[in-house]
Amino acid sequence: MNKSILQIGKQAQLASRQFSQTSNINKNAVLKTLAKLIQIKEAEILKANRQDVMRQGERHPMTDRLMLNKERLKEIRRSLLAVAQLPDPVGEVVETSKEANGLNISRVRVPIGVLGVIYESRPNVTVEISSLALKAGNVVILKGGKEANSTNQVLVNLIQGALTKHGFSKFTVQLLDASQRSLVIELLRLNKYVDVLIPRGSRRLIDFVRDNASVPVIETGAGVCHTYVEKSAAIIKSAKIIENAKTQRPTVCNALDTLVLDQAITQKFLPVVAQRLKKYKVIIRADMLSHKVLEKCYPKDLLKKAIEKDFGKEFLGLEMSIKTVKNFTEAFEFIQNHTSGHSEAILTKNKKIGEQFLKTIDAAAVYVNTSTRYTDGFQFGLGAEVGISTQKLHARGPIGLRELTSVKWVVHSNWKIRI
Repeated sequence: MNKSILQIGKQAQLASRQFSQTSNINKNAVLKTLAKLIQIKEAEILKANRQDVMRQGERHPMTDRLMLNKERLKEIRRSLLAVAQLPDPVGEVVETSKEANGLNISRVRVPIGVLGVIYESRPNVTVEISSLALKAGNVVILKGGKEANSTNQVLVNLIQGALTKHGFSKFTVQLLDASQRSLVIELLRLNKYVDVLIPRGSRRLIDFVRDNASVPVIETGAGVCHTYVEKSAAIIKSAKIIENAKTQRPTVCNALDTLVLDQAITQKFLPVVAQRLKKYKVIIRADMLSHKVLEKCYPKDLLKKAIEKDFGKEFLGLEMSIKTVKNFTEAFEFIQNHTSGHSEAILTKNKKIGEQFLKTIDAAAVYVNTSTRYTDGFQFGLGAEVGISTQKLHARGPIGLRELTSVKWVVHSNWKIRI
């Protein structure tokens, strides 16, 4: 194994032994200092980010995920301060019991230890992940995408500066060289020093990490998100939700991919939602029935006939598919067969059908009369998130502070021995 990755692992483990013991006051001081440094160094961050954007190309479909601006840096600072305000999960007593054998037993939250996080494109993730990892008492090894390398280097330098200012090792947060792809495979097998891996990005990345890692993995799955408009739904309000879910930020994992629509309201609903979507030049891949309706009210160059692979697809852009169904039973079955388990929504006035949707659909987040764009750690009150987990063990949904802790059993007795 490459000596450099072994050294990185050893440095992380040593830093973890120190940082896992620190107080909430000290952790919050690091986060607040980092927020100030990001404000002070705003011009430097934006200059580095501009280099990344120009290298990728301003018209590249993923540039929106890569680009930072003053407003997004303000959001990052706000997120840091929000995480600092959250209760520290470390040391929380989950449960206690006093057993007949004389043992007083508690389960207490502790840091996981060393996290390895592999992600793509979005440099704001560098700060989000680091803030949550630090608040939960963890050390983190970051591997960002090469497309954001200049921005990530500046941000990690600032994070390390905040750490050292408060007496902590700069190796508490480390960034792997994005140009050395071999380091990724070695990170996946660094069992001696890394406690858990978290991939955040495309389906391809997540599958690669899961299939090649010997370190335990928390999967943050790709988002294939549906919104089902049931026949009783309010037409105008539903159209606004579809517009928001698809266009508010189309390149992220909780954006709408497939509109599922009751056939009974296709003639009434589609012209209304079409008026909203064509403003953004959304490409619609429509099934036979919805295509016939949209032919009369949607630009021909933006309207395509759907094929099978257009369903169950994460578009990550201004593109979507439409599937019409006979009733809610067919809608539920379609969504269950095509979901990635991320975020699914129903728009309906029928409370019984809405409740049945919540019970039936197997996803990390399920919604009634709400945009799927809300699946986000900040929106859920977690301050930020490491990613959205679509698996069911340890963590599911937005990965916040509690999901970045483990537990240990703490036992007291009056000098008891087992007989």
